[in-house]
Amino acid sequence: MPATPARSGCGSPVDTGPLPEWARAGFTGDSSMPHVLSDHGTIVAAMFGHPLAVTRPAGSSNKILWVAKDPTPPGDLQIDATRTGTQDVVRRTVPGGPGPSVIDLPQPGCWHLTLTWPAHTDTLDLTYQP
Repeated sequence: MPATPARSGCGSPVDTGPLPEWARAGFTGDSSMPHVLSDHGTIVAAMFGHPLAVTRPAGSSNKILWVAKDPTPPGDLQIDATRTGTQDVVRRTVPGGPGPSVIDLPQPGCWHLTLTWPAHTDTLDLTYQP
């Protein structure tokens, strides 16, 4: 198993290797794709829209599949995002809990996300390009 990339500068490391074994349900063959594992390892952000960007070309999106490590009771995934250097919080909701989403944020930069879903809270950083 490859070593977990170290956090450097802005954002949690984006791994382009296989998803964690527990996050591969529904994938066939090679599960390698850009993804970020949360700080406590309880959820992964599989990024179909990598690199994430404030302005996207037509027909593309900031699609993120949120995969929780453990089954959870029904309930939404709440995302409180704070851009580095500010106190402004942007809230996004993924109805029904971890799963497919499009997460657009208003400005480029490093965003610290606090993720809350039934019986769980974790954090990770994502970088959005201009």
